[in-house]
Amino acid sequence: MTGLLDYAPIAATCFAVPEFLPQIRKLAATRDTAGISWSWAALTSINNAAWLAYFILSRYWTALIPSSSAILLAGILALMLTRRHQAGRRPAIAIAIGAWAAMLACAGAVAGRTGLGTLLTAAFVLQVTPSIWAAYRTARPTGSSAGTWLLILGELTCWLTFGLHTSDPRLITLGATGTTASLLMLARIRWTAARQPNNAPPSVAFMTPTPQKLTRR
Repeated sequence: MTGLLDYAPIAATCFAVPEFLPQIRKLAATRDTAGISWSWAALTSINNAAWLAYFILSRYWTALIPSSSAILLAGILALMLTRRHQAGRRPAIAIAIGAWAAMLACAGAVAGRTGLGTLLTAAFVLQVTPSIWAAYRTARPTGSSAGTWLLILGELTCWLTFGLHTSDPRLITLGATGTTASLLMLARIRWTAARQPNNAPPSVAFMTPTPQKLTRR
């Protein structure tokens, strides 16, 4: 059993590499941004860059693949949302995200793995909070992709398992927070889908009153 748990990062990689593709494809196809947070996408890319450094320092070589994928794909998603004017709505948030990125870089440069890991313990909470907030404060978060959050759930469940196996408190925190956030997002998406009407709205043809026939007396 112990040997099997050593392969948890490989399973996490299988979930993580394509995990943002469903959201990117849905946004590209529908241009629907309802319930999608630009802050979440930007923080995901930034935090995974920090996790990449942490995994290198910890010699978790397999974990470099999902982190690299998340940096790239979450960055693409953030860029797509920026082009749809999602980033400019609250400039203070963009400034705060830039400050967080600088803080991570300083922690890694000054304190190495320990300092970086300390900040990363709370990083995922900071990362997913904007997404949950956006989904639950939006009446119909139709832009959120269930496929992406299912893959995130699979990945973070694997990291939770591996963190427990290796007694890594940072990975345990990452996994526990990630699975909780994913379940909250999937519940919200499911609830929204269940409230959608089963039948399509009536067409214009049916809504237009038909002229009455004149009858001869």
